Amino acid sequence: MTNEVLVVGAVSQQTREAVSGVVKALEQAFNAKDGTALSEQFAVDASWSNAMGTRLDGRTAIAEFSGPALKGFLRDSYARYDITKLLAVAPGVIAVNVVQTPTDAAGGPVEGPWGSTLYVVAERPDGWKIVAGQNTAVSAPAA
Repeated sequence: MTNEVLVVGAVSQQTREAVSGVVKALEQAFNAKDGTALSEQFAVDASWSNAMGTRLDGRTAIAEFSGPALKGFLRDSYARYDITKLLAVAPGVIAVNVVQTPTDAAGGPVEGPWGSTLYVVAERPDGWKIVAGQNTAVSAPAA
């Protein structure tokens, strides 16, 4: 992940590390094609809209969609997730902007769909989790 992160509001170093850990774990799960590990980054009652515009409500629904998708039509897709902004929304709630860059399995950049994602990450009894989010497919940035 890049070090160039815009931080708005009071976001402690400990919170930055925790939220970055959620995003990193999500990236690793996506690249490992592990739907269970991916879904575990979401709160039990999360609401997630994927890049195809499908809203998934709850960790179970996210896992049920992600497992087959990662092993099916996403099996050859890999990405790097770079946090670009952290916004303190309320105590224990951070909005996180992420750029998803397409890569090969080794992490090298490739042509392909990019993603622009907004995660709302909140501190829950079981740790920091994504409680809501939207993934949007976007064109590659101009060179």
